[in-house]
Order: sequence, then structure tokens, then C-alpha cells
Amino acid sequence: MNAFTWPVPSDVRLIPLPALNDNYIWALARAGHALVVDPGQAAPVLEWLARESLQLDAILLTHHHGDHVGGVKDILAKHPTRVWGPAHERLPVCDVRVGQSDKVDLPTLELTLEVLDIPGHTAGHVAYFGQNEVKQPFVFCGDTLFAAGCGRLFEGTPAQMMDSLGKLATLPADTLICCAHEYTLSNLRWALQVEPDSPHLHERWEQDKLKRQQNLPTVPSTLKTELATNPFLRCETTAVIKAAEQYAARPLNNPVEVFASLRDWKNNF
Repeated sequence: MNAFTWPVPSDVRLIPLPALNDNYIWALARAGHALVVDPGQAAPVLEWLARESLQLDAILLTHHHGDHVGGVKDILAKHPTRVWGPAHERLPVCDVRVGQSDKVDLPTLELTLEVLDIPGHTAGHVAYFGQNEVKQPFVFCGDTLFAAGCGRLFEGTPAQMMDSLGKLATLPADTLICCAHEYTLSNLRWALQVEPDSPHLHERWEQDKLKRQQNLPTVPSTLKTELATNPFLRCETTAVIKAAEQYAARPLNNPVEVFASLRDWKNNF
């Protein structure tokens, strides 16, 4: 487990709690209060809250999959609190349904988050975007945008996912990408097949490989890093288009077709 602490004077801690096989439950703490995002398992959250003597003030859910909601009821049994989640998905518990441009106000954490609709992985997937008082932006993006990858299309279309990724790509370049799985090395192995001549990818591979050797998370990354190394955000880049066309064995007419080819390639990698 590794804590990302924002620059002084911030006292906010942003922590990816490892859960299940390769999930991260994002936890944010400030001045004795806390929120958690997508708790697919209760034990890591309960242990963290007890160890740090924290009051849980919010649970945020990005989508309905079991590895993101499976621990909610057991956490609430010990720490009753309010649960926010996507407006149009079936969830085990949800007190406040949210969608595009809604706000999540958390006074005890001195935090307001903006909701983004980002369908594709699931039909109603949402993200939560915010920043602390020293203007360090961050986004809890669930299974939509990963480090060097993106989520599978279980309920959405390539066009929907492209639109959702495009929405995330308009956030500030220094936005911390708080995704929900440790898929980075696998994603980078594939990305290096797409852009084998990218110096940014080779540098990232060495850095993130070292982190995993030390049992450290590779996340959060930044949007700037993703724009330079994530093929799914680079569907209008010549090298990526050529690689996607080579995989598809045909010309591709637009970025959505490029994305669809990349997604199929990654599915079968």
C-alpha cells in the first residue's frame, strides 16, 4: 500500500487499498474523516479505518460490477454512512443517485466532486472529478480509463467509450488518474506492440516495472502520461492508426474504427 500525499500545505492522503486479486479501493482521508470508492471487498477498508481511527463519511460507486460494490453492505454494518452511485445502474445500496454535472459535497473533507457520465464499460458508469486546495486535480474513473489501457466494453459501444475517454481527456493535464485495477504492466506490454518506437512508453515500462518489483502501486498516473502512452487516447496518432490497421488487415476510416480495432486487439492479446 502506498499513500500519495499532496504538496504542503495539504493534509489530504489519497491511498489505493489493494483488494481481491488486482483491484484498488481508493481511499481519501483528511483530519480524521474519510471516503472510499468502489469497495469490492470490506476487509481492506475496515482494517484501514480501524488502523487510522477514521470516520467514514462517504462511499462512492462508479458502476455495478461485484468487484466494485461487493463490500458495501459489510462496511455499512460497521460504519453507517451515505452512498453515492450512478443514476441508472442496479446497486446493492445507493442513497444518492448521480449523473453528469451533479455535485458530491463532502464538507468534513472540504471537498466537492463533479460527476461525469462515462458509459462504455457499463451503461451507466460514472466518474468523480475534484481537486484539493492546492489545485491538484484527481478523478476516480473506475474501469473506464486505466493506466495505459481502458475497460472492456461489456454494455457499451466503441463510440460511447471513445466519447467517455474523450471527456476524461479534456481534464487538466496534471489530473491524477485513480483507476481501479493494477493492470499497468499488462497494458504496457500491449501498448509497446502498438507503438514499439515510443521512447515515452519504454521509459514508463522501466519505471512501472521497478514499482511492481518493489510491490508498489503503479497508480495514480497523470492524464499527461496517459495522453503520451495510452493507445486508446491516441486514436488519431499516425503510428497508432497504422498499427490498428495492420491488426485489422484493412483501412480504418475514423477514430472510432481505430479504437474498435485496438480494443479487439487488446481483448485477444
